[in-house]
Amino acid sequence: MSRLTTAIKRLAEEPPFRLLARSVVKRLSTRIRTRAHWDAVERPQYLLGVLGAADQALRQGVQRIAAIEFGVAGGNGLLALESYAAAVEGETGVSIRVYGFDAGAGLPTLCGDHRDHPDQWRPGDYAMDEHALRRRLSSRSELIIGNVEQTVPAFLRRDDRTPVGFVSIDLDLYSSTVAALRILAGPMRRILHRVAMYFDDVDFVFNHRFAGELLAIDEFNAAQTEVRIDTWRGIRKGRPFPEAAWLDRMYIAHDLEAIARTSLERAPAALPLEQRGAAG
Repeated sequence: MSRLTTAIKRLAEEPPFRLLARSVVKRLSTRIRTRAHWDAVERPQYLLGVLGAADQALRQGVQRIAAIEFGVAGGNGLLALESYAAAVEGETGVSIRVYGFDAGAGLPTLCGDHRDHPDQWRPGDYAMDEHALRRRLSSRSELIIGNVEQTVPAFLRRDDRTPVGFVSIDLDLYSSTVAALRILAGPMRRILHRVAMYFDDVDFVFNHRFAGELLAIDEFNAAQTEVRIDTWRGIRKGRPFPEAAWLDRMYIAHDLEAIARTSLERAPAALPLEQRGAAG
């Protein structure tokens, strides 16, 4: 890349030019990685998560992964996930299967105390038109209906060992999120070393660490030693819109047990040229 091209690129990412640049990217037939960089899609959190999962799969030499949405409701998110999975698969070569988990009849019975935010949700919220949604989905996607307390264990018992690479959680309730996170835990889990995650309900005014998804994350980390969930560190670096609110909802589940068993098969890394004179 020439100095002029680099300068133009940097200028395009500065206010107010970045708004015009994103508008152009949205209208052009650009690479999916470019669209992810510019937030030039309806759900950038899904695209970045799937792309990050595919990149992790390539680093591990994995050819096929799963992307999951917990909390499908009307299905617009699942359809977007399906579309991004197809685009990322075409650009990276990693095969991506999509799963949507939902109760179908709306939110289930709440746990009975503050942890499920009864001041915000009630049973039956966000019921799905299952038949209408199934007609809109392609063969890439599978809709799994039922309470996640039952459907997640059943999913883990399947013979298919495709590792999970991306998970979105929009279940609203603490109790349902606890059940969904079991897909990352235990000896039956099948996940990449690092799983990109999106949590939808962590930054509203009523959210706090003593209820909802934030409490479920804290309890998961306290109970697990093999897998831990942390914020997606460094996610804002180099992005044209680093202030985007959805970036605060992105996390990574690190499979510490699997990472501990790995070793790098490459030559030792050399010092950068500018540091070699100072070495020793």
